[in-house]
Amino acid sequence: MAITFYAASGSPFVWRVWLALEHKGLAYGLKVLSFSGGDLKTPEFRAINPRGRVPCLADGSFTLYESAAIVEYLDEAYPAKPVLPGNAQAKARLRRLIAETDWYLDKAVGTVGDEILWKTGPADEAKLAAALQQIHTELEFFSGELRGDWLGDQLSAADYALYATLAFLLRVVGKKRPDLGVEASMPARLMDWKRRIESLPYYQKTYPPHWRDS
Repeated sequence: MAITFYAASGSPFVWRVWLALEHKGLAYGLKVLSFSGGDLKTPEFRAINPRGRVPCLADGSFTLYESAAIVEYLDEAYPAKPVLPGNAQAKARLRRLIAETDWYLDKAVGTVGDEILWKTGPADEAKLAAALQQIHTELEFFSGELRGDWLGDQLSAADYALYATLAFLLRVVGKKRPDLGVEASMPARLMDWKRRIESLPYYQKTYPPHWRDS
C-alpha cells in the first residue's frame, strides 16, 4: 500500500507524525495543505477528516486522523524501527508522556499562542504570566523524565511530541515576545536534549517549510 501524509506547515501535531515517518524510514507521498488557503475546508479533504484538521494519513484505502492514533498505527502496521519501543510497560510510559505533553504542556502553550499570536488586542499579561509559569513547571517535569539522552531508553514518539510542542512555543515567543526569555530559562538537560533532536539526519527535511523564510 502507498502512504500519503497530509500536512500543514507549523502544526506541532503534524511535525511529530512527520518525524515518526522519517524515523521509521517509510516511503510516503507528502501533501502540504494551506490553512489560509482553505485547503482543510474542501469537500475532498473533509472526506478524509470530517473535522477538517491535520495531520491525516492515507494508507491505500485506509484513512486516519489524530496524531497519536497515526503514530500507533504506523508501529503496528510497520513494526520495523518502532517509535514506541520496548515492552508493554515501556510503551505505556511513552504513551503517558505523550498524553502529558498534550494535556498539560500543550494547553499552556496554546494559551501563550492565543495571547501573543492570535489575539487582536493587547495580551492579558496576567494570563500570559500564569501560562508561562505552567510551562516552566512542565519543562522541569519533563527534564526529570529524561532517561539519559531521551525520554525513554531509545528515541521515541514521546520525544517527537514534546519537541514539536516546545519548538512551536519557542517559535511563537521568539518572533513575537523575545523579552519573555523562554528559551534562556529552559533546564540545561532539556536544552541538550533539544540539540540532539535537531541533529537528527532527517530533522531538516521535516522542518516546517514556511518557517524557513520568515
